[in-house]
Amino acid sequence: MIVTMKKVSVVILEKEKKDALEKLRKLGVMHLESLEGESEKLSALKESFSCAQNAYAILSEIKAPKTSRAENLDETGIAEKSKTVTSLFDEKKSLIDALGADTVELERFAKWGSVDPDDFAYLSEKGIALSMYEMPADLYTALDDSIDTVLVNTGKRDVRFLLIGKERPENLPPEAFEVPLPKIATEKLSEQIEGNIKRIREIETELSAQVVYGRQIDSYAKKLAKEIEFENVYAGMGKEDEGKESDLAWLSGYVPSDGFSALEEAAKQNGWAISSSEVEETDDPPTKLKNNPLVSIIYPLTDFLGTVPGYREFDISGWFLFFFTIFFGMIFGDAGYGLIMLALALAVTVKSKAAGKKTNPMMSLLALLSFSTVVWGTLTCTWFGIAADKLPSWLTSLSIPPISSAYASRYDGVQSLLTTDQNLQVFCFTLALVQLTVAHIKCFINDIRSPKCIGDLGSMLMLWGMFYIVLMLVISGEIFSLDKVVYGVPVGSVSLALVGGGFLMSFVFSNYDGSVGRAVLESCKNIISVVLGVVNVFSDIVSYIRLWAVALAGSAISSTVNTMAGPLLGHAIFFVVALVLLVTGHGLNVALNVLSVIVHGVRLNTLEFSSHLGMSWSGYKYEPFREAAL
Repeated sequence: MIVTMKKVSVVILEKEKKDALEKLRKLGVMHLESLEGESEKLSALKESFSCAQNAYAILSEIKAPKTSRAENLDETGIAEKSKTVTSLFDEKKSLIDALGADTVELERFAKWGSVDPDDFAYLSEKGIALSMYEMPADLYTALDDSIDTVLVNTGKRDVRFLLIGKERPENLPPEAFEVPLPKIATEKLSEQIEGNIKRIREIETELSAQVVYGRQIDSYAKKLAKEIEFENVYAGMGKEDEGKESDLAWLSGYVPSDGFSALEEAAKQNGWAISSSEVEETDDPPTKLKNNPLVSIIYPLTDFLGTVPGYREFDISGWFLFFFTIFFGMIFGDAGYGLIMLALALAVTVKSKAAGKKTNPMMSLLALLSFSTVVWGTLTCTWFGIAADKLPSWLTSLSIPPISSAYASRYDGVQSLLTTDQNLQVFCFTLALVQLTVAHIKCFINDIRSPKCIGDLGSMLMLWGMFYIVLMLVISGEIFSLDKVVYGVPVGSVSLALVGGGFLMSFVFSNYDGSVGRAVLESCKNIISVVLGVVNVFSDIVSYIRLWAVALAGSAISSTVNTMAGPLLGHAIFFVVALVLLVTGHGLNVALNVLSVIVHGVRLNTLEFSSHLGMSWSGYKYEPFREAAL
């Protein structure tokens, strides 16, 4: 659920605000409104933090020496290490830039040999002006005798020569281009390049020796981040500035209803004044989610995705976990992959328990998702992409015939109404119907005290009617025809009636805001969007076919890998090659499945399901002002 927030202001004496902030941070329940403080100390902290953060990022990219050990440094020592690392890195970067420019410059004169601009300057002082030129060889031989040149060397197609004279002769062909002199002699340029390369290597050695301080620098940066947060609040608090002993300071924010009593108690003990009120429509409070331990294992995923429901939206964590577990199992679809992932999750969990550590929620989530994969793979008889006729009979007997690859020949559309693939597609669409119905039921319950709930009911009826139309258009127009009658019920006609009636109910009541007339007028204003909404219902249901399609692609990849590696396993000389092929191929398939889960499995929850709930994920996370555990 989404925890109810209270809007709170805390008023303290200005002279006591540092002590009050430290106690408020230790309490750790108040989410502060955005503050932008300014002070010399804050600027210095930000500069130190930036330096430490950059230093840690630099050292993270360098492999640590095996034998080096770091001495424990105080904060001053760590700050100096950070400055040393960033200074060395900046120097290395400058040297690399200079090295690149010098190398290009040297290559420009590679065909000229040794060139020294001082020699040209000396000759110029003696009245001999020389310029370096290049031009095609055939044109050089045809130069007018009035042009004085000194041939330096000849290439396959061009020549290099010195032009004698201060001005470029008018009859010199335009193909002849002047070569600018280097800034320094090419010999010195070579020495400079060698010196820069040597210095870069020295810097790399020095940086490598600093890697052992990476963790200390990282911890220091995290500590600075909390100090910056504190100083930002301290400097940005509202305050009286009359220079009196009784000057006040204050700050505002949000406190969860279950943490408000702790703030009240702290205020009584410390002599603070607090003002609280219920959150108003114009307020934008943070979102704090509170669920049972089972549902909470989805938090690592939602934190990774950065999806936070708005304060006034639904908390769908439980439904997200339930349906995502099913989607994950269907997309991976292979019980063999599921067993490997389940074993990995259990091994990590057991190791953590043995070490006395808390179980990682991500491992709990992986175990649940892996179990789902094993179950679905067992039901569809999918094990490492191995053909069903090559699996033990007891494995095939565990599968459900209508969706099992082991019974595909029986469900071919001739001996049965639908093929195995069609049965899987029907399951996908049924899953869509269930999940989207849940969305509309939640909306209906939320609006139960308003006629707007009739619009929610209409949307749900339209969804049910559209479900049959999807079956007719995508699965089979013959089996799911509009004139079909089941137990005396004209299913096709009822479906059309549900779509039409549901649309009418939604059209009239979805925008209800105190007046039916205004609601209808609002729908008329957005008639195009309203009509397209019917199409969206169709496309949202069809969108769930991706669960079958992506799983089919993964199954095809694993089967292809097995087909390629199978013949090699019969020859001892190729056994290692086959093993590498199997591991690489199936490993790649697992990686692709992970991407598919993120792209498709997450999408169905955060887009299709959420859009039917009217959610925009516009919230931001509850992050109280508190001490950090370093």
